[in-house]
Amino acid sequence: MKNTLKILAILMGVVLLDQITKGILIYMITGGVPLFEPAWKLIPVPYMIAQFTDFFNIVFTWNPGASFSLFRSIGETAPFLIILITGAIIGFISYYLFKKSDKAEKLPIALIVGGAIGNLIDRIRFGAVVDFLDFHVGGWHWPAFNIADTCITIGVGLYIISWIIIRIKRK
Repeated sequence: MKNTLKILAILMGVVLLDQITKGILIYMITGGVPLFEPAWKLIPVPYMIAQFTDFFNIVFTWNPGASFSLFRSIGETAPFLIILITGAIIGFISYYLFKKSDKAEKLPIALIVGGAIGNLIDRIRFGAVVDFLDFHVGGWHWPAFNIADTCITIGVGLYIISWIIIRIKRK
């Protein structure tokens, strides 16, 4: 039970940090945080907020597709399909997290699930995900991302490491 509470705290911490950072940005731009409003009605994008260094900006953009704007070309049904698919994946991974995972897998999977839930909340609220971290070199920009994306990426990296360690220990 104690471990379950720790994992839930990590998972919810990711969701809260993600939603708070996105909420602050929306508030800075609009003066309010609407609960449910189609993204295209809120803020035209891209919207520059701050240039911090020669390689990092805070911007505001909507991502109606999946990772790196994948699937945005499938039309109006894309947000609904992505919500359904994401919800199913979150359910499957959460079941694995709480029922089947090894101790070394729990933190990475909690980061992944927390990040996925953070982005799912955006999709349900706005029909798109808020992205704002913009790294670039010269004129080349990495696709903007957010805290949820960062936690998912870190979680996947840690999961791969834990998977390798678990396999080595079993030999």
